[in-house]
Amino acid sequence: MNLSDLQKKVMELAKEKDWGFRPDEIIFAEKIALLHQEVSEALEAYRAGRFKGKDGLPEELADIILRTLHLAGIYSVDLGSEVVKKMDLNKTRDWSSDQLYKDRDKRNSQ
Repeated sequence: MNLSDLQKKVMELAKEKDWGFRPDEIIFAEKIALLHQEVSEALEAYRAGRFKGKDGLPEELADIILRTLHLAGIYSVDLGSEVVKKMDLNKTRDWSSDQLYKDRDKRNSQ
């Protein structure tokens, strides 16, 4: 199943469950906060070593994707195309000055 098909299924479920289907049916900040919550739950699952089952890392990563697809569907964002565009941009980006990677490399060399 491709990303577009998944997004259609998510939007069907959103309509069925009354999660919001159009921008005027949601509070954007609330949807972003819920997405942030899923990211935090993924981190918590990872830290706790929960790599399977209920509330495990795979489930939490799936929740992140589902909430992202829902939000993209509400705003008619072709997420597949946007991901490809972003990947192409990242291929040309100079990451050598990115502090996150410098810090990671420093930690890993200790």
